[in-house]
Amino acid sequence: MLAALIALLMALFLILPLLALVWRAFMLDGDLPLADQALFQALSLSLGTTALAVLLTLLLGTPLAYFLARYNFPLRRLVSLFVELPIVMPPVVAGLALLAAFGRRGLLGAPLAELNVTITFTTTAVVLAQLFVSAPFYIRAAQSRFQELPRVYEDAAAVDGADRWQVFWFVMLPQSRRALLAGLILSWARALGEFGATILFAGNLTGRTQTMPLLVYGALEQDLRTTFVTALILLALALVAFILTRWLAGLDRIT
Repeated sequence: MLAALIALLMALFLILPLLALVWRAFMLDGDLPLADQALFQALSLSLGTTALAVLLTLLLGTPLAYFLARYNFPLRRLVSLFVELPIVMPPVVAGLALLAAFGRRGLLGAPLAELNVTITFTTTAVVLAQLFVSAPFYIRAAQSRFQELPRVYEDAAAVDGADRWQVFWFVMLPQSRRALLAGLILSWARALGEFGATILFAGNLTGRTQTMPLLVYGALEQDLRTTFVTALILLALALVAFILTRWLAGLDRIT
């Protein structure tokens, strides 16, 4: 009985804030600000930058995950550790790390500044912040999937005359497509909700770097309707992403 009560209290603690968010969004006075320019700009910017971040994650993260999963090389575990470290890194620390690398006085930012190339406080900085914090989720999922696949698939393809690129493209990817898609969706959801690294590295400039989480923060003391509606949209998108990942995981278990 006590265990059931504790479980109920914990479930209520996790569910009640979500229900309260939905209730508060629909209980506010006035029309929903769905045509609000700041909301439209933040939504467009968020969808555009996260799409680009996910595309870069797919193109760059898939080969890295395969390389880490299938090849032994010196310091492989150390490289894997640092690749996944942003998953548990505090977002503010991630933002500082990006500033140290790409800021005007950063390791790479200083030489770029001499060429009149500025990254900080631009839309590019938003994409880089999202990529930095979200790509490790996909890379870890892809690496785990590649490691699970028996090497007999690669050996059989090699016997048939396939080179390493053909093995990767025609054997490994088709066998991993659902896990990779689930990892991409999870990565996209993390990029969509990114706040700390973005505000530190890219700022909170309307129409330029203000994504939806930053709009929630910026409008909190000025426009509660925009704040709660934006939060509700983010919640709905997160729910869709979660349902898709669960569905893909279920298909993997079935097959």
